[in-house]
Amino acid sequence: MLFVDLYLGVDDVGEGRGRGERREERVMGRGRGHIPSPSLRRPPLPIMSSFSVQVPSLTLPTVSISYTQLRDKNADLSAKIEEGFGPNGLGILSISEVPGYSLWRQNLLHLGPRLANLPEDVKRELEDPNSRYNFGWSHGKEKLESGKLDLLKGSFYANPILDVPTTEQSLIERYPSYCASNIWPHKALPELETVFKTLGKLILDVGLLLAYHCDRYASREMVMLEGEGLEQTLVHSRCHKGRLLYYYPAQHSSPAHDSMSSWCGWHTDHCSLTGLTCGMFTRDAVEILCPDSAAGLYIKTRTGDIVKVEYGVDEIAYQISETTEILSSGRLCATPHCVRAPRGDAASGVDRTTFALFMQPDWDQKLYFPGEVHIHRELIQSNGSLTFGEYTEKLLDKYYHNKM
Repeated sequence: MLFVDLYLGVDDVGEGRGRGERREERVMGRGRGHIPSPSLRRPPLPIMSSFSVQVPSLTLPTVSISYTQLRDKNADLSAKIEEGFGPNGLGILSISEVPGYSLWRQNLLHLGPRLANLPEDVKRELEDPNSRYNFGWSHGKEKLESGKLDLLKGSFYANPILDVPTTEQSLIERYPSYCASNIWPHKALPELETVFKTLGKLILDVGLLLAYHCDRYASREMVMLEGEGLEQTLVHSRCHKGRLLYYYPAQHSSPAHDSMSSWCGWHTDHCSLTGLTCGMFTRDAVEILCPDSAAGLYIKTRTGDIVKVEYGVDEIAYQISETTEILSSGRLCATPHCVRAPRGDAASGVDRTTFALFMQPDWDQKLYFPGEVHIHRELIQSNGSLTFGEYTEKLLDKYYHNKM
């Protein structure tokens, strides 16, 4: 079985306010052709839908694993993998005490407001319409859950591992959202390239260690052929994509700002594994604490509850995504999530920057879908197959403008 998935849909992270203990439980899946037991089947989670809910009082910390534990390939982390990623968990866990991470996070996130406030003509030079704005600068190009264009946040996309994933022109034309080359603001913001690549590579390296333990956990219940695990799928991929996100201050937004999904609409990520930094709040380019305790990352649980999720500022969070759920027959589970903006007078002029690394398979990686497909049924045939690049194109058609 290939634990694979696609980047897109996006990101997002909650605000770290300290650590806590644990939460719920999970189990994981088998390979191609396995029919899950009825007790493990669950109704499809709504994707990109709007939830009418009150602000929840429940706040949960992520399941946390230390970097020292993660590096130990003999450590049995199955209980924590199950608790964080299994059918009863929140689809997220975090890694603590990663050497060098805190500094590189600070260095990159401080560049978010500077990038977003570059002159408009400079940002236009960083745009790549041919990739449907999946390289370089993007603002107001992606559709929200309402179908309207998202004007609340700007994004800068780049592959932190390969500036030029391929030189084969036919592939560049066929899969421009993955095979095009990076676009860096060498004159306007020259320090961005080094910091973006360093943090992205660090999050990938830690994510590969986590993928190794996910494979060990999976192999207890399935036959995993050599090269078919999550770790090897990600190691050989040329498609990893980083996204530096800048959320504009409240006065720049037009939708109702008291909506729970006011800064990022409800969605479920598509890539194999998404690495996330904790968001950084600033006012006038000065870092501040979040002025509203209700702001942050919200997740819809398996029982339909909406909870706020937190993890430490110096931790890297990782989320499971849709294709991984599909191909593991629901053992590793993606969860709908959104980001709520701070409200009140104290939130005036406050913006937020974060970084997401979408870890995903290569564009020609075959994805084999099970007999029961609960996600994107209008796009995917049961017992069918698509390459990751083909699957990406279908989803880009759904969430973005049609091809240029």
